[in-house]
Amino acid sequence: MNDDCYETKPWLSCYGAEIPTAIDPEFPSLLAAFFSAVNAAPDQPALHYFDSTLTFRQLDEASSRLAAELNAGGFTRGDRLGLYLQNNPAFVIGQLACWKLGGIAVAINPMNKARELAYILRDSGARALLCLDTLYRDVVEVVRREEPDLVPFVVTCSNLDGQTLNDHRVLDRPCGQFSTSGVLCLREIVDRGRLLASCCLSHLVSDDVAMLTYTSGTTGKPKGVMNTHGNLVFTAQTYRDWIGLNATDKILGIAPLFHVTGAVAHIALSFLARCPLILAHRFHPDVILDTLRQHRPTFTIGAITAFMSLMKAPGAKRDDFSSFRAIYTGGAPMSPATAKAFEAFSGVYPHNAFGMTETCSPTHLVPFGHRAPVDPQSGAISIGVPVFNTCVRVVDDEGQVVPVGASGEILDRGPQVMKGYWQQPQATLAAMADGWLKTGDVGFMDEKGWFYLIDRKKDMINVSGYKVWPREVEDVLYRHPAVFEALVVGVPDDYRGESVKAVVSLKPGCQASEADLIEHCKAHLAAYKYPRTVEMLAELPKSATGKLMRRSVR
Repeated sequence: MNDDCYETKPWLSCYGAEIPTAIDPEFPSLLAAFFSAVNAAPDQPALHYFDSTLTFRQLDEASSRLAAELNAGGFTRGDRLGLYLQNNPAFVIGQLACWKLGGIAVAINPMNKARELAYILRDSGARALLCLDTLYRDVVEVVRREEPDLVPFVVTCSNLDGQTLNDHRVLDRPCGQFSTSGVLCLREIVDRGRLLASCCLSHLVSDDVAMLTYTSGTTGKPKGVMNTHGNLVFTAQTYRDWIGLNATDKILGIAPLFHVTGAVAHIALSFLARCPLILAHRFHPDVILDTLRQHRPTFTIGAITAFMSLMKAPGAKRDDFSSFRAIYTGGAPMSPATAKAFEAFSGVYPHNAFGMTETCSPTHLVPFGHRAPVDPQSGAISIGVPVFNTCVRVVDDEGQVVPVGASGEILDRGPQVMKGYWQQPQATLAAMADGWLKTGDVGFMDEKGWFYLIDRKKDMINVSGYKVWPREVEDVLYRHPAVFEALVVGVPDDYRGESVKAVVSLKPGCQASEADLIEHCKAHLAAYKYPRTVEMLAELPKSATGKLMRRSVR
């Protein structure tokens, strides 16, 4: 069967006259985009953090001082810098410092515990780490005691740095100085350090890897997605040109910066649009509402659960959202009823966005100013249409293209598709064929070119946009002395989209309560990964060959 129904790109008719059908990336790298912003508008605000502001010139100087310190410590082109932070200015400073030396930023979830952090540092071969002082005290020190040589160069920062508001709702008290050798303080570097010499500045091209963003796959081991500078520039420019953002806009940073959406639609987009990015350490509904009132942002993107939280927060009112020109949501499914309820409350329609870490954020967007149709059969709201320069197919289990309206696995090809998985060529080959990325998501295209998701091919659980691989949770459960068998599945959750549920059987003569097993998992897993419910069964269902049957449990 031919794929004419997709090659003709029927979705282009949905764009509208104001959106071009294709774009040419304006810069070869995000560093070039940043330097362009510095040269064009050095005194324009680049970052707002509570009651403080950094201009593009100040951000350039701060990152140059950190780059000089890293370079003095032996950090050079191709080296990896771990960023173990929340939504702090330090994250942006660290990225820029890394890129100025030709390095690769490794985005690390700040909810990761010692076991998870150690794996990423080991797998990426990170030469240096920039982290919050609280995370150093609670997690990094544990890792360094067990593996002293794992990361030789560490710089810490405080979430209090660069502001004076000291909002106790999200900001911690300072940890003080660390006596451990090899730990430097970012504030001291930025205040008193030397600038990076121009001769040390690296030249970057679009194919250079900018970030390793870790995800999980069917093998169960987290994989480092190689997002190139070309990927990041293209996807950031997609957002900019799709919505029409410019220097008069303000971006609210709701999505985590370690997540590909935050990296692209917050940081990278602020560079390209030359507009300020507003950060508030971590998401807290009351704090974000205060931020809306103070800074009056015009654009944001985040999981629908974040917007639901804002809508339900005490004191929230319609005027709080009146400054927004555009709100997009992605990462977790949004129901038509939720979209309707949020618009009725805020006056702003939440446009859908869809993408993956492997596609550096969006492959599909609802055209700005348009409303996503709802499939009458499934009741699913459309994820949008393919964005600029992007080809999409829907194929069956044999890889054959299916006709319009038929469901199958969605394949993507375009400038946003990753270079591959870090040091995992076999996994890369399994995920990509002839430039087509196998998404593992099942959906279909209607006759006008709108796409809909109806299922996921993988067993991955999607919790508020965060991906949870069941086997990782099962492995932790098996470490409990009373657990005999364990299966983990995702169950529908009105708030999170899905939540993690474990079904276990216990060893003969052993006892453990649901609370015992949940607490055990909480001690070893990031907060979004541990099971919210545990069901005890005398025996788990098995196939004729003795294999545990996840589908039966689900």
